[in-house]
Amino acid sequence: MLFSIFIICVLLGSIVGFAAGLLGIGGGLIIVPALVYLLPLAGVDGNVVMPMALATSLATIVITSFSAALAHHRNKNIPWSIAKTLMIAIACGSLLGAYIADSLSVNALKNTFAIAVFILAIYMFFSVKNTKKNSEEIETINLPSAYLLKAISFFTGILASLMGISGGVMLIPILSYFTMPLRQAIGVATVCGLTVAVFGVSGYILAGWNNVNLPDYSLGYVYLPALLGMVITSSVFAPLGVKWATRLPVRTLKKAFVLFLMIVAIKMIFS
Repeated sequence: MLFSIFIICVLLGSIVGFAAGLLGIGGGLIIVPALVYLLPLAGVDGNVVMPMALATSLATIVITSFSAALAHHRNKNIPWSIAKTLMIAIACGSLLGAYIADSLSVNALKNTFAIAVFILAIYMFFSVKNTKKNSEEIETINLPSAYLLKAISFFTGILASLMGISGGVMLIPILSYFTMPLRQAIGVATVCGLTVAVFGVSGYILAGWNNVNLPDYSLGYVYLPALLGMVITSSVFAPLGVKWATRLPVRTLKKAFVLFLMIVAIKMIFS
């Protein structure tokens, strides 16, 4: 069964990578629900399935987002003076989120994830028509006070860690609202997403280190066979998704995807 889970995650990684490149969405929104249904098939105790799905999702983000963050740095899309402030707060929030997840019951954690995904999907559905031009440069970035910016980053880190995602889907519209150019907003969100993943998965590893209910081949709450399987193919298929983004009706596909997310969220709440 372990080998079967590995092979399924190899296939899942290809779907995650392609969808991330095609639709510009974080892989965690696909990985977490998939692992919630896959891990019990590997004999994983029901009490640890949800935190393991979240931790494993964040672990894949660490590996897959590093190259993206490096590319944005090379292209000078990251205003580091702003990014550093966000990264410290979001790191603290993501660590706290991991420990909150460890203390919540299975149902509470599952419902928290499902409700957050449902709300996020509604937002994504109505924001598919992007009126902001990517090439638009704004001379002045009107960010809020440093305290408010740190608070936003801190709570983004908590929520992202609780959802097993990078948090970019939350940060990008917030930074764009404060008139940051879209390329810079994506660059900051990418490096902050890497920070969320690194500190969030570290928290999940420490929180689950002595848990006797974890299966073999686990590093804390991270399930290594699933992680390895997804990483093998996700980085290969992401560029293919980007390539096909110019050939397929992405807006229609994205609307179909967010409807799928809503169905998954509802199913998780009532299952």
